[in-house]
Amino acid sequence: MNLSELLSKFMQSVSEAAARIFRPSDDSYPESGVQPFEGEPYHGDGEER
Repeated sequence: MNLSELLSKFMQSVSEAAARIFRPSDDSYPESGVQPFEGEPYHGDGEER
């Protein structure tokens, strides 16, 4: 493999990675909006307030 082939494969890999990063999201998650909080907040120190 010569230098130009190696450089070409490297540039192709970098451009494919950039395309994956910056393309529009194809997630199919439902839009849930703001969820109401029900319950008591956790303080982490083991003491009740």
